[in-house]
Amino acid sequence: MKKSIFLLLILTSLSVFSQNSNYKVSSYLTDGTKAPNTHYIGEAWLNAIIHDDEELGYNITKATFKANSTLNWHKHGTAQVLIIVDGEAYYQEKGTAPVILKKGDVIKCEKDIEHWHSSTKFSDVTYLALYGGGQPTSWTEVVTQEYYDEVAEKLKGN
Repeated sequence: MKKSIFLLLILTSLSVFSQNSNYKVSSYLTDGTKAPNTHYIGEAWLNAIIHDDEELGYNITKATFKANSTLNWHKHGTAQVLIIVDGEAYYQEKGTAPVILKKGDVIKCEKDIEHWHSSTKFSDVTYLALYGGGQPTSWTEVVTQEYYDEVAEKLKGN
C-alpha cells in the first residue's frame, strides 16, 4: 500500500512538472469581435482562430451571423470549406440555385468561384471557414436585402 501511494505521488509530481506554459492555446468557442458592416448586412462576429500562419498556409475563422444577415458576393484565391457548427445558412454559387446548410453540413467552394453565404431569415448561423492564406477575399457584388428576401421566400419550408 505504501509503495502504491509513493508511486502515485511520484507520477502526480511528474505530470505537474511536465506541463509546458509556452503553448499558445485559444478557443473557437469565443465569439470573437464584432465585424464592421463593410461587406455584409446585419450583425456578425469573427474569431480568427488561425490567421496568416505561414507554416500552415491556411486560415480558420469562426463566423457567427445573427438571423437575417448576409455576406456580399465574393470569391477567394484558394478553395474555401465551410463547416456549419450551429444554426442554418443560405449558400449560393453564381449560376446555381441557393441551398440551406444545416448544423453538421460541410461544403467546399472551389478557388475563384463567386458565391455568398449567410444566416437564414430566422436562424443565426455559426460556421468554421477554412481557406488558404495570402490572398485576400475579392468582394464582387452586393447582396441586396430584396435579393436575400427572395432567396428566403424561395427556400421557405426546406
